[in-house]
Amino acid sequence: MLETTIECPYCGLKKEETMPTDACLYFYTCGSCNKRLKPKPGDCCVFCSYGSSKCPSKSE
Repeated sequence: MLETTIECPYCGLKKEETMPTDACLYFYTCGSCNKRLKPKPGDCCVFCSYGSSKCPSKSE
């Protein structure tokens, strides 16, 4: 498991999250504004789009 910080593009909340090493996370709900985030076009998961580091599958 790897750590990253997800930043909500709607409210700016930054939250430390653990990235699974064996799966992609396609949806993430912000704990502050409750907006549901999904990957930007061309990204495989919310970590690649909004995280401080790319997901494990893209980091290799």
